[in-house]
Amino acid sequence: MPKTEDELYAFLADLGIMVSTTRHPPLFTVADSQALRGTIAGAHTKNLFLKDKKDNFFLVTVDEDAEVDLKQIHHLIGAASRVSFGKPEMLMELLGVVPGAVTVFGLINDTQGRVKTVLDAALMENDIVNGHPLTNEATSSIRSADLLRFIEATGHEPVILKVAA
Repeated sequence: MPKTEDELYAFLADLGIMVSTTRHPPLFTVADSQALRGTIAGAHTKNLFLKDKKDNFFLVTVDEDAEVDLKQIHHLIGAASRVSFGKPEMLMELLGVVPGAVTVFGLINDTQGRVKTVLDAALMENDIVNGHPLTNEATSSIRSADLLRFIEATGHEPVILKVAA
């Protein structure tokens, strides 16, 4: 069973990481979430759950306004081939979330370390980064340095690259 939102908060608290969470109606797209601008400070994310032909999985997290060239990103992230979006079943199996709730916090559910984590360099220049806490009915704000600590604590090695165009 995937971790719950409360289990995520407990994991973060055990690491000494503070987050601030805002509840809101379900958000499924970046356009939906942009309606909340002004009420939640910091950088807002767009998360791409990708796979290559050899079933290698990638979570690419960029600023919500970033443009990503999906025809070329495989060269940057070390994929074996061009990438496509991962199927919802694999998203649930690996990150424990559904489409519309894809989040870097889902790495807490990837206990086998199958998902390579790529953070856009421009996103990580922000002091505060926002993401869904395993549900698209809330947004959690975390310091970028603490986000890196969280990712490492899940057993993943965050790769910071310039992936946005």
